[in-house]
Amino acid sequence: MTQRLQGRTALITGSTSNIGRSIAVAFAREGAHVVVSGRDETRGAEVVAEIRADGGKADFARADLDGTPALSKALADEASALLGGRVDILVNNAGIYPPSSTPTTDEETFDRVFGVNVKAPFFLTQALAPAMIGAGGGVVLNLGSWITRLGVPSGAIYSTSKGAMETLTRAWAAEFGPKGIRVNAISPGVIASAGWDAQTRDIADVMMRGTPAGRSGHPDAIASAAVYLASDEAEFVHGIVLDVDGGRTGVAVVAV
Repeated sequence: MTQRLQGRTALITGSTSNIGRSIAVAFAREGAHVVVSGRDETRGAEVVAEIRADGGKADFARADLDGTPALSKALADEASALLGGRVDILVNNAGIYPPSSTPTTDEETFDRVFGVNVKAPFFLTQALAPAMIGAGGGVVLNLGSWITRLGVPSGAIYSTSKGAMETLTRAWAAEFGPKGIRVNAISPGVIASAGWDAQTRDIADVMMRGTPAGRSGHPDAIASAAVYLASDEAEFVHGIVLDVDGGRTGVAVVAV
């Protein structure tokens, strides 16, 4: 099996579960030494154990990123140390989605969403980009969302924060691309979570009804896209947002 990320190092935020976990496992299988990061040390240890049991390289760095530059820099420093002094690939995956409408969103919630979803990855990228440039280049992958371009009647703040990340992707591609850092994003569709209850799964199925896929996706689909964008196969790809959403945003949905 060809290991497309052999010899690379990677930090994946929010990688103790769901999409982040799948990306960490996939990167390790492709030969990368990964740092799994998140708030839950128990779940982080489980991901690291899974990767190591499969013959991969992984370490855990606990982080509760809130948007303050100090916490982002602390994670950047710890990850760099665990990875032998360099981070080749940064995946800005961590995010929160509080279930609030516009009338019920208070200032604290607003600031927390933008702190975690926008400020934290901004300052983490700020902390890691200079070393990537000094080492000859690197890769930054951001996670967007399908609801940044197809409005839904809830989650306005979340969708706005993810729209900001998609805009940062293009801005960073222009800023860092000439210096050797490729910056791209993935926009997941409705992705199933292992923790969903039956009611949530039913809602997800309704949201995907009439799409080409006709069902919610699995986190591994996002991980496969991340492996491609992080690998040399995507060396000529800069500043894109890759939709991995079962056709939810690109194809007219006909309810049946």
